[in-house]
Amino acid sequence: MTATVPSVTEAVREPLPLADVDLADLGNFTDGVTPWRMFHTLRHQDPVHWQPEQAPNSGFWAVTRHADVVRVDRDAETFTSTRFVNLEEVDDDQIGKRASLLELDGVRHRALRGLLQRRFGASVVNGYADFLRGLTATTLDAALAKGTFDFVEEVSADFPINVLARLLDVPPRDNRRLIDWGNRIIGNTDPDYADVLLDSEESERFRDLPFRSPASLEVFEYGRELARQRRGGTGTDLVSRLVNGTPRDGVPLTERDFDNYFLLLVVAGNETTRHAISHSMLALLQHPEQLARLQADPSLIPAAVEEFLRWASPVYHFRRTATRDVELGGKRVKEGDKVVMWFASGNRDEEVFTNPYDFDVTRRDNDHVTFGKGSPHLCLGNLLARTEIRIMFEELVPRLGGIRLAGDVPRVRSNFVNGIKRLPIEVTLA
Repeated sequence: MTATVPSVTEAVREPLPLADVDLADLGNFTDGVTPWRMFHTLRHQDPVHWQPEQAPNSGFWAVTRHADVVRVDRDAETFTSTRFVNLEEVDDDQIGKRASLLELDGVRHRALRGLLQRRFGASVVNGYADFLRGLTATTLDAALAKGTFDFVEEVSADFPINVLARLLDVPPRDNRRLIDWGNRIIGNTDPDYADVLLDSEESERFRDLPFRSPASLEVFEYGRELARQRRGGTGTDLVSRLVNGTPRDGVPLTERDFDNYFLLLVVAGNETTRHAISHSMLALLQHPEQLARLQADPSLIPAAVEEFLRWASPVYHFRRTATRDVELGGKRVKEGDKVVMWFASGNRDEEVFTNPYDFDVTRRDNDHVTFGKGSPHLCLGNLLARTEIRIMFEELVPRLGGIRLAGDVPRVRSNFVNGIKRLPIEVTLA
């Protein structure tokens, strides 16, 4: 029997009462449909919406329109990252121990970002094209030969982790550990992944670790050993750049700075690209006419990548904190309030995207906010992610003869990462 996945396009036509919207309830983020119904209701009825939370959290402003998301993202002086970018509320001591590149603004943020910025620039990323294409072919050869397989495990998780291993200059035998760490850390609200659930009493023991995850300690230990080996060397890998480079502000990285930067690379270098590829494949399964378009005209794929990214929205949100009283979307936001940019909602805004619930690989002027928009925090690896996704589908699409779902598609229990755990498919080759 062929598995089915609920249609988001149909679901949002059924109005969801505003009283039923709860962005803090993680159970609303596991069916692949309810989040989009909630976002749709908020954009139309209460685009800057006060969302209560359970203690110890104090609630947040949910920003769901594209224009308001962009405004918040661009104004780091009014909406700071330094009070952290997830919903968890942290004290000054935790900030001092856990702050990464994501939780910095201004001069220090630019200085630490500058350590690796060139490694993610066009000249370097374009130089990886042959490597990426060869890696993609190897990944697909192994997966497609099985006929029936889990696309997440065999393709969308395997491929970006191999890229990350190359950037970090670590052996492929470590790939499984890197994937496992990402799952356990980012999946800190999902019982299938987390060592300790974020909202459990036990998590208080790990309050000073990123995402309150004990897996962070394993990542720190791994990164420190790499740093020890490469300090003083001439390598060009990301670890060597971190341990041997000097930030532009002249302030060297502390051991804690390195730990948190390295952990961010391990997590961000795998999770978002993985989920973007998974959602893109699922979308092509659900919209076979769009897959047929790409097969008939592969030159559409580079532009289609932007539609893949808009549709996937692999990160639901990022948080900021108001540094002053300010009006936003007709609401009075007070200094200290959490202000949460729902990128996924912005990517379905009817004011920006014609027929936003249509998956259209020929869509043009695709002003999505998947990586942020005009912000100092624009995703550092956005060009690499785009390149990985493009090459993946340039190699995959021509190989597909027939393809269908072969089982259920469970989602990560999270309102932060829009993740697919498994995507079982059955394929025949062209």
